[in-house]
Amino acid sequence: MPQPPTDDPRRLLLTVTADTLVAADFAPRRRRPSPGPAGAAGPLTPYRRLFALSGTRAFTVGSLVARLPMGMFSVSAVVMIAGSRGSYALAGAVTATGLAATALLAPWTARLIDRHGQARVAVPATVFAVLGSLALVLCVRYGAPDWTLFLSYAATATTPNTGGMSRARWTHLLRGDPAARHTANSFEQAADELCFMLGPILAAFLCTAVFPEAGTLVGAVLLLTGVVLFTAQRSTEPPASGCPTTASSTAGSPLRAAGMRPLLVLCLALGAVFGAMEVVTIAFADVRGQQAAAGVVLALQAAGSCAAGLLFGVLKPGGSATRRLPWCVAAMTALMTLPLLSATLTGSLAALAVALLLAGMATAPTMITTMTLVQQRTPEGRLNEGMTLAVTGLLGGIACGAAVGGRVTEQVSATAGYWIPVAASLTAVLIAVLGRPRAPRHPHR
Repeated sequence: MPQPPTDDPRRLLLTVTADTLVAADFAPRRRRPSPGPAGAAGPLTPYRRLFALSGTRAFTVGSLVARLPMGMFSVSAVVMIAGSRGSYALAGAVTATGLAATALLAPWTARLIDRHGQARVAVPATVFAVLGSLALVLCVRYGAPDWTLFLSYAATATTPNTGGMSRARWTHLLRGDPAARHTANSFEQAADELCFMLGPILAAFLCTAVFPEAGTLVGAVLLLTGVVLFTAQRSTEPPASGCPTTASSTAGSPLRAAGMRPLLVLCLALGAVFGAMEVVTIAFADVRGQQAAAGVVLALQAAGSCAAGLLFGVLKPGGSATRRLPWCVAAMTALMTLPLLSATLTGSLAALAVALLLAGMATAPTMITTMTLVQQRTPEGRLNEGMTLAVTGLLGGIACGAAVGGRVTEQVSATAGYWIPVAASLTAVLIAVLGRPRAPRHPHR
């Protein structure tokens, strides 16, 4: 039988098809992206990318351990002093004095850290602060005069700002990646709130179920352990700026940077909200014979803020941080009226707990936005100092809020004390609107 001509369309089609199938069978296939483990492309992906960086998990563990006592010390001091001396006014004044001393000394400690490095300065500063905590315990335990309480608690002012040092490490590691820095700032704020959520619970439990001084003692041990673990991670430590003659260390003070002063005044007002809320809530629970539950109630406020902070970290908020800040503060102010309404209308500790949970949900976005602006405006080589100044403003406000809240609680009532956080938050709104910071000096950071 004669063979079909080579130009037969059917033969050509069969030949091409066969060649294609063979080529497809032996040619290297294009590798499709692996879906990875369940949830790898979910909302936690930005956080997974952060901790994929070498050394980040190790310094974060140390930072969390060192920051947990920050939520313990003031609650422990208030419970310990009020229980032994019978005065919330004295307890509030002592904690206010310690926070005020921290507001004065913390920027100097941070400046030394920027200049000489985190490990060289933070450890001896922590040791001195721990000695102050031990002195406070001994003075309370053995009935020393009231003035010794003020002096001992003021000695804790050398405690380094571990949160600021941790944020400085993220900024150093994520330079040039604003999206990752937003996620890191959100995580750090959530970590702060987590420590302030667990700290009061642990402090209240130790002071009431073990013995009154246990909260301060455990906090001192955790602080020293955490700082040692944190500073031992040298690979992620940002370089020290060196002697004052170097270019980085001669940069202008963060206080002189454009837009910083309104932010610091805002931090002062926000701190007054937190300080008053803490003292007033402890007194509110004590009046109802539920002092042990005060830590849980305060923890719910931090829980709301922690959840909001983690969610905020995976979002990509539109607009600049400068434009977002007044709206964040306004939302926080609106929610801060809920504890006042709950205490006034119901008098129930359970209702107050729900109100504090809701009120805390606007705290983290406000603080994340504030810290973002602080980082943008701080001169090169002074980042830890700039962030410590912001924390100093918060501590100064906490001191004022705690003192005023304790006085109003003792002279009027615990319920009336909830007017103090509302008034402070309204002041914060005015500052955010009228003192809106200027454009960043360092938009590249």
